[in-house]
This record gives sequence, C-alpha cells and structure tokens, in this order.
Amino acid sequence: MQIAETTLQTIARSGVDALKRGDARAARTAFEQVTNAGRGSLQLWLFLAQACEALGDDPATAAALDQVLAQDPRNPFALIMRGDIYTRARDDRAAVAWYEMATNAAKLLPEISPDLAQRLARGDVAKAAASARFLTALQGNLSAAGIDAAAAGPRFAEALDLLAGTKPTYVQEPTNFYYPGLPSVPFFDTAAFAWVAPLEAAMPAIRAEVEAVLAADAGVQPYVERPADRPGRPHPLMNDPRWSAFHLMLNGERVAANAARCPVTMAALAALPLPAIKGRAPMALFSILRAGTHIPPHNGMLNTRLICHLPLIVPRDCRLRVGNTVRAVEAGKVLIFDDSIEHEAWNDSDEARAILLFEIWRPELSAAEIAGLTAMYESVAMYGTE
Repeated sequence: MQIAETTLQTIARSGVDALKRGDARAARTAFEQVTNAGRGSLQLWLFLAQACEALGDDPATAAALDQVLAQDPRNPFALIMRGDIYTRARDDRAAVAWYEMATNAAKLLPEISPDLAQRLARGDVAKAAASARFLTALQGNLSAAGIDAAAAGPRFAEALDLLAGTKPTYVQEPTNFYYPGLPSVPFFDTAAFAWVAPLEAAMPAIRAEVEAVLAADAGVQPYVERPADRPGRPHPLMNDPRWSAFHLMLNGERVAANAARCPVTMAALAALPLPAIKGRAPMALFSILRAGTHIPPHNGMLNTRLICHLPLIVPRDCRLRVGNTVRAVEAGKVLIFDDSIEHEAWNDSDEARAILLFEIWRPELSAAEIAGLTAMYESVAMYGTE
C-alpha cells in the first residue's frame, strides 16, 4: 500500500521533531518509513544517519551516510560522521582520511554552521589523538629495530612528524619567481660560508652604528610600504613603523645619506659576496622590530637567494621560524635561511630588536646560472624604464 506524499511529509517532520528533542528511536522509525517508501532526500538520509548514530548503530549509520555521499560526495557532515565511525572502530588510518576530506570540503563552504563547526573541532581532536597513537607505535617499532631516532638527526625527526601528520610540510613557495631544482633547506650551516666569522667579529662595531641610528631616529621607515604605482599585497604590518628598515643599499644603489652614517657596516658589507643586479641588488639594511611585535607567516619573492641576518641588538624572547624549524636569535650569531619557505619572527620582549639583513646567491647555483639569472632579473627590473 502506497503512503500518500502529504503523509510522508508529516512523518518526516515528526522525525525531525523527535531528533530535536533527543528521541533518536522515534526519529529513526519515522525516517525509515520515508526512505522505505523511496522518498529519501539527501537531508533526510543525513537525519537518519544522525538518529542511527545516536542509537549506537554504526552499520546503519554507515548505510545511511553512503546514500548521502552517493548524491553529494563532498558533503562535510557525512564525511566527518564516516570518520567518527572509523574512530569508534579504532581504525585510525581510515578515520584520518575521512576527517581530512571533511576539512577540505568544509573549506569550500561560504559559511559553517555551529553544528558542523563542533563536529569539525571534535574531528581535529580525534585526528590529533590518532596521530599521537601512530607516532607512539612507530617509535616503538623503530626502537625494537635498534633505530635511535634522536641519533639519526633533526631531519629524520622532522620526517617522522610529517609522516604522523603532527607537523605540516613546508616547501619553497616564492611569491614572484620559482627556480627549479634547488633543495628546500630552511636554515643553512653557517660554517660552510667563509665570510661569516669575519662578519661576526665585526659585530660590536656594527652594533654601535645601529645604536646611533636608533638614537637619532632619522632615516628609518616602515619595512613594508604600500607601492605607489601598483596594488600591494595585504600585510598586517603595512606602513607600520613597528617593523622598520634603515636602508644602506636598496635596488642596487647605496643610500648615500644612510651609508655615510655607517662606515664600519659598509666596509663589512663590501667584503661580502653580495649579488650585483642592476635595479635590484645589492640590498642591505638594518631591520628593526619593535617591542612586542610579531612578523606573521609569509614567503619571500625568490628562491634563488638566501637571506642573512647578523643580530646586533637582541633582547630576550626573540626567535625566528622557517618551515618547521624555530631558532633563537642570538646577538652576533649569523642566521642564513631560505625565505621562500614560510617564515615568521617574534620580539616578545619590551625592547627593540635590530639586525643587519642582506641577501646572497644560493650556493648551489653555478657561475653560468648566476650570469643567466642576473641578466634575467636585470631585464625584469629595467623593463619599461628605458
């Protein structure tokens, strides 16, 4: 005997009401009457799945969710509920796969309902717990095999974190130009660069010059300034003097007034292997980060260069993250890093931090590549100006 459409609608509404008041059994009975009559919509199948979930019937929940996903494979509710089923079954690998798909699907929604947000948050907790269990088991297996993960070094340790999903993968993502085939290395070993030791030895005299710059407070400008002739990329420190620059060399030219005030620094820079690119390089400056300022995560323009820091004035609680590696900033200790990898910096002290900042070519580049890149960058920099 067929049930009239209006009757089915009434039954469906009664099921929704039962679900709202927490009577999962009555809700399930009502929804199954409708689905058995061949009138199950996507939303009704999802309601049925929720009722079955509340009753602890995972096979019935999965069957209802399959009906939802057959119509909408990226339905975040169904995806995350599928993940919950596998979490309850202690199948961590399957659960994490469903949770990740649910998170990606939710990102495509114009807005997220409170119910979905709550489920996503629970999924994140479950995912973190699954990753922790996996990492513990992995470490146990490595130990049983006689492998000392700590002795294998930080790269191996990070690889374990990436495998477990406890840390994200960071790669070179320059904003303007990507050169292929260069290794993705966050921080470089300063011992490989002969110029580091002489520069560190000159630090006290260079620091005296930046102290004079800070005392005079002249020639300093915001590090990130809005371009006058083109749209600028959004930046929370745009035109903000909390992150400032005292330029010594800019776009391949000495900033005469500033350079004249810092002869020791300029002499030290003259001994460094700085790129020479018409309209582009060398560049060198004092980077000043005011008290309590955070430079948010960002990527540099190019991956053919390395950024070098000589920390000069360093109060407590200053650090730099590149990729998954965080380094404390220490006065007089050079840091060399690939800024095309996401990075950020903190000055959590109540005093200003100041460093000497400049760039060098990547050491992996051949002389022929540097010549080609120099000509290419000059052509880009001078295009439309001649």
